[in-house]
Amino acid sequence: MSSTTKINVPDIFASMVFNDDVMRERLPKDVYKSLRKTIDNGKDLDITVANAVANAMKDWAIEKGATHYTHWFQPMTGITAEKHDSFISPTADGRIIMEFSGKELIKGEPDASSFPSGGLRATFEARGYTAWDPTSYAFIKDHSLYIPTAFCSYGGEVLDKKTPLLRSMEALSAQAVRILRLFGDSTTKRVITTVGPEQEYFLVDKKLYDERPDLIYTGRTLFGARAPKGQELEDHYFGAIKPRIAAFMQELDEELWKLGVLAKTKHNEVAPAQHELAPIFSTTNVATDHNQLTMETMKNVALRHGLVCLLHEKPFAGVNGSGKHNNWSISTDTGKNLLEPGKLPQENAQFLLFLAAVIKGVDEYQDLLRISVASAGNDHRLGANEAPPAIISIFLGDELTAILHAIETGTVYGGTLRVNMEIGVNVLPSFTKDTTDRNRTSPFAFTGNKFEFRSLGSQLNIACPNIMLNTIIADELEQFADELEGKDDFNGALNALIKRVIKEHKRIIFNGDGYADAWKAEAAKRGLTNLPTTVDALPHYTDEKNVKLFTKHKIYTEVEMQSRQDIILETYAKTINIEALTASDMVKRDILPAVSSYVAELASGVATKKAISDDIPCEAELDIIKRLSGLQDCAYKKLAALDNAIIGVKEVGEDPIEVATYYKDSVITAMTELRAVVDEMETLVSSDYWPYPSYGDLMFRV
Repeated sequence: MSSTTKINVPDIFASMVFNDDVMRERLPKDVYKSLRKTIDNGKDLDITVANAVANAMKDWAIEKGATHYTHWFQPMTGITAEKHDSFISPTADGRIIMEFSGKELIKGEPDASSFPSGGLRATFEARGYTAWDPTSYAFIKDHSLYIPTAFCSYGGEVLDKKTPLLRSMEALSAQAVRILRLFGDSTTKRVITTVGPEQEYFLVDKKLYDERPDLIYTGRTLFGARAPKGQELEDHYFGAIKPRIAAFMQELDEELWKLGVLAKTKHNEVAPAQHELAPIFSTTNVATDHNQLTMETMKNVALRHGLVCLLHEKPFAGVNGSGKHNNWSISTDTGKNLLEPGKLPQENAQFLLFLAAVIKGVDEYQDLLRISVASAGNDHRLGANEAPPAIISIFLGDELTAILHAIETGTVYGGTLRVNMEIGVNVLPSFTKDTTDRNRTSPFAFTGNKFEFRSLGSQLNIACPNIMLNTIIADELEQFADELEGKDDFNGALNALIKRVIKEHKRIIFNGDGYADAWKAEAAKRGLTNLPTTVDALPHYTDEKNVKLFTKHKIYTEVEMQSRQDIILETYAKTINIEALTASDMVKRDILPAVSSYVAELASGVATKKAISDDIPCEAELDIIKRLSGLQDCAYKKLAALDNAIIGVKEVGEDPIEVATYYKDSVITAMTELRAVVDEMETLVSSDYWPYPSYGDLMFRV
């Protein structure tokens, strides 16, 4: 659409979504009411209702230009999957009619044999099932009706990310409602978690991208000398948006709005060619679907503008990588935010209890939160002075921390209002949401009425960290409800519980500089967990306490947890292997021949000069020839070491932890050493000879 075309946003918003307004308009009243009970309360869907919904959905989709439907699901690949079937059905007279049944709506049967299963099924066991998730609306994209679904194996094992996310949301809701009943809330039926994921990304020119095998195969540059300018002038962050990028952003917004995605904020990020899109909060399940849609749409729209959207966590060395801030909160079905301080003593007591659950949960399950963001790409970011450290801690700000200290010690709070801090009796001191600065170095920061989990990598499916958060907090709330229910002196028991939690778990609260080396030492003193890499973190996934947590709340079975651990470790190893093979291929086929050609050209120039006169100086050429020849020999040796490291994995065995450890310790080390030499050679070789676009080209020629 032309940038000069006037857009009526309310008209196009959710125009391609079979949402509540469409359902109310097109479904018979009894069918609509029954479907709402399924969506709101989890009531089983009768097949007659499903048939009516399917028929209305089909008619609406065809009117919008759809010819196919697909069950859209999220397997353990981390991206989405889809198989498209047309609505056509043959008739006896050789014609066709357009049909779509309730059975086809609620259940699909894609081949599951080629999706990651972590040993849950053998390759020959191909059958898998998809099941309609009515809580996430169907939508139309590229002439197909997309139906969000869950995915499981023939034996019922979970093979996706949506199913455990929905389970975790239900677990948290059940325990949070128990807590609310203790505070006299008899009206709330459900508690929901909401998320607003801020999505960072890079845009590069498609023609330049096509000349970089590393970007094509791995999503990041494996080689590249730094450009003369990076992000040091801090002039790109919130800077004026270039016309080409602005046109991309405008079309992206429009496409997302049509799909019901609440795209709100867009701006330039810190690094050159880096940008961000932030949506308004929505229910976690819907936010997860929408974030997957956002990433897919970014890639597709970018291509239409001659661009490529890079979602890798670290496309370029020497400048910031890309993350995804997971803004997480808890609300009732009536719209009350349970992480927002109130004005009444009872409201503040309730807020403090939910806050205590978060503090206790994050402290007890630091390992799980670190695991939830673990990947080969994200290992490049965490702790690299551009993203939070791998050490998990909570930022609360000075004022809220001081309030908790006063509660713990029974002393008078020394803030703007000097009041006794006995919980449930006196009002929590009134303070605005922004009494403290945002701490961008904290992995888990309280920002007024939500927690911002900042450790996520940019291409991560947000389901995993939110499964962890929901389940952890559900467990803490269950413990609190068990302890408080039936107490004669509720306020006294509540006061004692919150004091105990603060005292036992205050070590997790840190308001300082997470980038500083001193914090690592301080965190170790506090006994906090430091798991720098994916390989360090993943073995803890199946620790006894973690297995107990997930099996207790029926999120996963122990077998499903083991399979997920294996899948993530195998993905890590495969990712590094692809990077290593790509690096080796680039050096053998392009870089070393280019250097040889340039050295030969310099040598020919020297010979030509000397043929004219021995007195003509050639010191510059000879120095470069000497330096490049030495670096070329060094690169050749480093290349051989990398190739040997790649081959050496065959001797390791098949244990996923051992294989991943080998790739971390041996293959990544060999790649790093090779890169250092290659990047130095790039600084000495003429750009006419260097086979790939430079960092300057990629980041500044957009």
